[in-house]
Amino acid sequence: MTLEIFSQQQADIDADVSRVTRPGAPAGPIVNSWNEWDPLEEILVGRADGACFEPTESGYRPQLRGTPTGRSFPTGPKSPAVVARANEELEGLAELLRTLGVTVRRPDAADFTTAVKTPSFEVANQYCSVCPRDVLITVGNQIIEATMSRRARFFEYLPYRSLVYRYWTADERVVWTAAPKPSMSDTMYRPEFWGLTLDERHARMHDFEFCVTQDEVIFDAADITRAGRDIFVQESMTTNRMGIRWLRRELEPRGLRVHALHFPLDFFPSHIDCTFVPLRPGLVLTNPDRPLKADEREFFVRNGWRLVDAPTPAYGNDEMPRYCQSSKWLSMNLLSVAPGVVICEASEKNLHELLRGLGFEVLTVPFRNVYEFGGSLHCATWDIRRTGECQEYFTVPDRTRRRGPGTDPGFGIPRGPITHS
Repeated sequence: MTLEIFSQQQADIDADVSRVTRPGAPAGPIVNSWNEWDPLEEILVGRADGACFEPTESGYRPQLRGTPTGRSFPTGPKSPAVVARANEELEGLAELLRTLGVTVRRPDAADFTTAVKTPSFEVANQYCSVCPRDVLITVGNQIIEATMSRRARFFEYLPYRSLVYRYWTADERVVWTAAPKPSMSDTMYRPEFWGLTLDERHARMHDFEFCVTQDEVIFDAADITRAGRDIFVQESMTTNRMGIRWLRRELEPRGLRVHALHFPLDFFPSHIDCTFVPLRPGLVLTNPDRPLKADEREFFVRNGWRLVDAPTPAYGNDEMPRYCQSSKWLSMNLLSVAPGVVICEASEKNLHELLRGLGFEVLTVPFRNVYEFGGSLHCATWDIRRTGECQEYFTVPDRTRRRGPGTDPGFGIPRGPITHS
């Protein structure tokens, strides 16, 4: 990002903060988002500038399709042409959002070719700032900065840090919480995971033990999805049980409920937004290849929620971009801009048809050139402000949660209303 663009962004933020906080303005905080579907007011869209290939490391084994794990995968910066094509599509999304009246922010410039060395690890280069959803999540008026789970992404919060500071200093209602950084030492990872065959992983699928150990707090923000008072977190290769425990202890004193979700047939789970996508109250888009654990699915059904399988993606796994490490189910990675309006990748016509049949207005943008940078429309954004307050969408208790003294029956959280710190 050039100095001129950065300066203009700061001026725009100042103007918007002044609008929201001046006498007589709406009482809500400038940071506010309780779910995935309320009307969108402000969002950050990622950038591909300076992006590198994510290196092979203890928590990650990038692989070219059809080649042995970890071999022949490129290293160092991505080509200017690849970056330019991704940036064109990211800007196309940003422009569509602007035409809908949404305020769009962008990350600061960063040099991801820089090596990282700490007392616990070193890595030759970093990754990119295409996917802010992996790093940051808004829960009400609180910004939570994830620990991250991979070494090349340890400092990925930096391109967003100045923007977070602007919100935090401008509005005292904004809560900013940076989760404790893990060591990312060799002991944080389970190297034997990468050597297991698919048959061995199938035999162990209910262990939910992946490439990270359970000794430190680890989570990526993209393993979290929100539905008002209820927060759902996938246990995965990028989020462990300690990470979910930390989120519970952070959020439940505010009157929220944090639920762990598991998808036993996903042998390489990472980020929930290609597997389980809440679309509006009572409706979730689900992945037919990765069914939700039976007792966890029951919780949604007993609360009257409908789980609808996503249709066949437009492209199979073998047709995904050469360096993309995500599956064909990036097709599900949509962005909701209102309860009845979604943005989808332009080629996913089966999904468009399904959603229109469910009553949604479907807007489309091309986004396949972004795929090799780690995600699609939901991944590439961080919703900062949506219209709406915290709502209760689940009234039947979650039987999978433990109860404790001084808690709501069946939910295991402190009694009392939602609080705004």
